[in-house]
Amino acid sequence: MRQAGRYMPEYRKLREQYSILDLCHTPELAAQVTLQPVERLGVDAAILFADILLPFEPLGLGLSFAAGEGPHIAKPVSRQADVEQLPAVDPEADLGHVLEAVRLARAALPAGIPLIGFAGAPFTLASYAIEGGSSRTFTRTKTLMYQAPDTWHLLLGKLADLVGHYLAAQARAGVEQLGGLPVAAGLPRLRPAAQPACAGARSRRGRSGHSLRHRDCPVS
Repeated sequence: MRQAGRYMPEYRKLREQYSILDLCHTPELAAQVTLQPVERLGVDAAILFADILLPFEPLGLGLSFAAGEGPHIAKPVSRQADVEQLPAVDPEADLGHVLEAVRLARAALPAGIPLIGFAGAPFTLASYAIEGGSSRTFTRTKTLMYQAPDTWHLLLGKLADLVGHYLAAQARAGVEQLGGLPVAAGLPRLRPAAQPACAGARSRRGRSGHSLRHRDCPVS
């Protein structure tokens, strides 16, 4: 539903005036896009308009989108020092525009129409942070994972904590269902023994960080 919304005339008209990041950074516009599928199609839920990589901005990694090329990370992570220097992220202060979009959308939605929020899974975020953008092979990610496991686990631990706090903040703002967007598609290319330790456990840690705070707002 969220992807289909991008082909709607209302959304395309906005994109003629604003970049994706402009829409994400402006709560009124993000809420407007969130509501568009509900108003036009009468769907039974609304999905927050945001991007899973928005936390990279307060992390200082640099985020931009090139037309037809997807996301670009200006300062990819490649060594232990890069991970150690990542600052703690306070979603209320650093991602307040997303939370305000949640509040505006929730206030405008009809009663009985739930609002769905989300965050990227730690493995997915880590792969973007290491690769510097999208990847089909995840070569840099797998290199760091196997050759510098301590650095890899430190990075996933930081991202899992961030995801947990971010999901909890969305729930406090008014989201009623949350999703952790699945691990990157390259995960099946990892050695099978590495998959649970490298991705699943950290995703569960991120979800647990949310669930301990908001048991009435489930995470799928």
